[in-house]
Order: sequence, then C-alpha cells, then structure tokens
Amino acid sequence: MDGVELFLLGRTLMKIGEDALPEPPGGSGRHPGGTRNTLIAASDVAAHPGTTVGEIAARTGLPQSQISTAVARLKEAGAVRTDPDPADRRRTLVRPAERPSARVAAVRATGVEEALAAALGPDAGPERLAEVTAALAVLARHLSVRG
Repeated sequence: MDGVELFLLGRTLMKIGEDALPEPPGGSGRHPGGTRNTLIAASDVAAHPGTTVGEIAARTGLPQSQISTAVARLKEAGAVRTDPDPADRRRTLVRPAERPSARVAAVRATGVEEALAAALGPDAGPERLAEVTAALAVLARHLSVRG
C-alpha cells in the first residue's frame, strides 16, 4: 500500500462511518455542514476544552462559519456547552458537556456492521464482514485518537 492508497482508504472509511451514524433529529438538512465537520469539531473540543470557535477553525483548517455551524449542532445535541470567557466577555468558550446527552450516547452506541456490509456489497458474505470488522478493530486499537 502506498500513501495515495492509504489516503483513499481513509476517505472510504470516513464515508462508511458517516453512513453508520444515526440521522440527527430534524434531519441532516437542518444544520448544513455535514457530519464530518461536526465530528472534527467535537474531536477538537475534546482535545482542547475551553477553546473558541476561531481557535478550532485555526487548528482544523475548516472555515469559521463551518465550525460555528458544527458547534451549534453539538450544543443542540448536548455534546458541548458554551460559556462567556471570564477574561474577555466578548469571546465564547466551548467545552465538552459534563455528561453525554442521549444523542451523543446513541451516536457512540451505533455499530458499523450495516454500513460496512453495504460498502462491501451483497456478495461479501458474513465471513468477509467478520474479517473486515476484525481488521478495523486492530487498526482502531493501534491508531485510535479517541480515548
């Protein structure tokens, strides 16, 4: 495998992951910007609690408007909270919620088997699904950034 193949595999895995996630309440069109940006923002907030939208945008390389939309989705889902910065009341700080909301728990509890089976195709069979699922578990164990 070369770098291009790895990159393209990563994109395929991201798409399968997006397909596995449950639809947000009110549908995916309610907050444009997509699941990918929301997950990127959530990951950044978890790694940098007490951060601003501008700082998240700078670290992730996403436009500030997309991060603002993602933070709004996360706040509505109960995944983050926002508070005025005590040092500068004009700024808003974003932190992970103290307890995961029902939506966050549902997203984290969703398995990937159905989306993975769809990506593998109808001829894959249960053995191939089990093999790929096991390979993904090995990759997650060695490369996961989520704690």
